Amino acid sequence: MKQAIRIGTRESQLAVWQAMQVKELLAAQGIPAELVYIKSEGDIDLQTPLYEMGVQGIFTRSLDIALLSNRIDIAVHSMKDVPTQLPKGIVPAAALKRASWKDLLVYKGDLPSLSTDLGIENGTWLPTEKNASFTRSRLTIATSSIRRKAQWLHRYPQHQLENLRGNVNTRMTKVAESTWSGAIFAAAGLERISLRPENSIELDWMLPAPAQGAIMVVCREADKDLLDICQAFNDEDTAICTQMERDFLRALLGGCSTPISALAEIKDGQIHFQGNILSVDGQQIASIDQVISRAAATGAGNELAQTLLANGGQPIANSIQQTAAKV
Repeated sequence: MKQAIRIGTRESQLAVWQAMQVKELLAAQGIPAELVYIKSEGDIDLQTPLYEMGVQGIFTRSLDIALLSNRIDIAVHSMKDVPTQLPKGIVPAAALKRASWKDLLVYKGDLPSLSTDLGIENGTWLPTEKNASFTRSRLTIATSSIRRKAQWLHRYPQHQLENLRGNVNTRMTKVAESTWSGAIFAAAGLERISLRPENSIELDWMLPAPAQGAIMVVCREADKDLLDICQAFNDEDTAICTQMERDFLRALLGGCSTPISALAEIKDGQIHFQGNILSVDGQQIASIDQVISRAAATGAGNELAQTLLANGGQPIANSIQQTAAKV
């Protein structure tokens, strides 16, 4: 390929970092590439909570349009932002090796207060008990994710949750300048651009968004040469696990604005899957935890979703849909 591949990316530091990884992977094959910066709707409106925008693909749609109109050749996304149904004519080209899937709490309190405020002792999250002191704490935590809000409220129903929008740098600045007790971020995002602060705590008990920590490259379906080029750096394990998680999400009719979580990990040749769906207020939860063979991965995400729905998830899914219909 003689001409440089045009890589579409958002303008944030994290998005550019991700696009640069793809550029370097192409360079390793002797293929030149250049970045093309595209502003997304999600970057323009920083006030409206994501779950109130009522659309999927808020961070990817502008790049999709640029791809279909031949302004770029490939687009690089945080995979968790990509709708489970891609636009007609656009296909996945590669999944990069997944980084940390965990969420982090950037905590503004002092370390001695962790036990009474959050229930952490010696770096371990304590189980919630009715008489535990931390169940009486009154903190204000910020996040734009309805999934994170629901899981946080399930553990800490007495806390106040505030909306926090913007790219990673903007959100970190807002947290520093606020009176909030802390805010929740994706570990991969902070670590990739060296912004993870010392006072951050991994939320081991919080399941991630489907495909969190993974990067997806997409291209036009007709560009077979580009598909072959990108497949050279596709990480098969990441692709298998994230596809299962995204199938689970799609089967539950979920998107960025629904409190649905999923995590698939390959351990000793088997896939360990965890998933859940919560009511928006965090009071109701249905969970699933299963181990399946790698050979059974295809279609497993949908089957696991149906199992979850049949075991307490359907009423929660119905309530979420009813709430969404009223917005």
